[in-house]
Amino acid sequence: MIRAITYNEINRSEWGRLMRESETGTWFQSAEAYELFASLPELFESFAVGVERVGDLTNERTLCGVCVGYVTKEKNAVRQYFTRRAIILGGPCLAEDATDEEVTALMQAVISVAGNGVQGTGRPIYIETRNFNDYSRWKGAFAEAGFAYKPHLNFHVDCRDKEMMWERLSDNRKRQVKKVRGEKSEVRGEQAEELTEPEIREWYGILEKLYRTKVRTPLWPVEFFLEAYRQGVGIFRLVKHANRIIGGSMIVTDGKSVYEWFECGMNAEYKEQYPSVMATWSGMMYAHEHGCARYDMMGAGEPDVPYGVRDFKSEFGGQMMEHGRFLCICKPALYKIGCLGVRLLRG
Repeated sequence: MIRAITYNEINRSEWGRLMRESETGTWFQSAEAYELFASLPELFESFAVGVERVGDLTNERTLCGVCVGYVTKEKNAVRQYFTRRAIILGGPCLAEDATDEEVTALMQAVISVAGNGVQGTGRPIYIETRNFNDYSRWKGAFAEAGFAYKPHLNFHVDCRDKEMMWERLSDNRKRQVKKVRGEKSEVRGEQAEELTEPEIREWYGILEKLYRTKVRTPLWPVEFFLEAYRQGVGIFRLVKHANRIIGGSMIVTDGKSVYEWFECGMNAEYKEQYPSVMATWSGMMYAHEHGCARYDMMGAGEPDVPYGVRDFKSEFGGQMMEHGRFLCICKPALYKIGCLGVRLLRG
C-alpha cells in the first residue's frame, strides 16, 4: 500500500536514512532546508510531503520519497497574483527502488498541497522541480502526475582529486588563478567564525546590483541570507581585496555535494582580481577539503539558447549534465503572461 503524508507525519529518522541512501537526495530536500524556508514566512510558504510504502501484513512503513519546496510570497498583492510559483530545488529525494506508482503518488501529493495554495498564498501559477540528478527512469511517473519534462543544463565538478581538479580547469582559468596567487594578492575565499553580518550585507550589495542590472529576475532580500548564516546552513566564501569585499558566493552542503546557490563579483571594477572566478574556485576547494565528491553549479540554462553564465561555468572542468526540470502549469493564462514578462525584462 502507498500512503502520501505531510510534513508533520514524516518520520525524521526515516527522512535522514533516505537522504543518506538516495542518489537523488540533495541538501534542498532535507529537514534543514525545510526549516530554513519555514523560518522566513514573509518570503515563503514552505511545504514538505512524503510517500510511504506500507506493508500489507506487517504494517511496516518505509519512506520512499520526500519533496521539499516553497511557494513564493510578495508583499504587494498584485505582484503576488502574477508571480506566485512553487519551486522544488534539486528535485525530489527518491529511494533507488521507488516505483512509478510511488513517484506519481508523491507528485500528486505535491499538487494537492502546493498546487491548491499553502496557508493562504493562493494557487501557484506553476510548480517546478529544478533537477540536479537523473530522474529519467521515472519520467513517465512524473508525466502521469501532470508534470511535463523541460530540458535544462547544469555542470557537476568532480572534487575528489585536487590535482585532477586543477588539470581540468581551462587554460584561461588556470592563468587567472595563478595570477591572483602569484601576485600574493589579498583576494581569498573566506568562511570563518569571525565572518560578520555587515560583511554579508556588503556582499549582498554586489549580488543585488548583479540581479538588478544583468540577471533581471527577483532576488530575495538580505534577510534571507542573514538567516541562512545565523542557522549555519549558508556558507559564505567572500573574496576580498585591499580590505574590501569584491565578490563571493553562498554555498550549502549535505556532506556529499556542495551547491553554489549564489555567486557574484565586481568583475568590471577589479578585472585583475577575477572575483567571480576566485569565488567559484574557492567553493570547489571547500568541497575537496571537506570530503565532498561534487561541486554542483545549480544550472546552466536551456540547451541551444545562448547563455553567458554557461560559458563562464564551462571553464571549471565540470561535466555538463542535462537533468532538466519537471513543470506542472496550474494557471495556463497567467503562465503565458509571466513567460512574456520575463522575456521583456531580460531584453
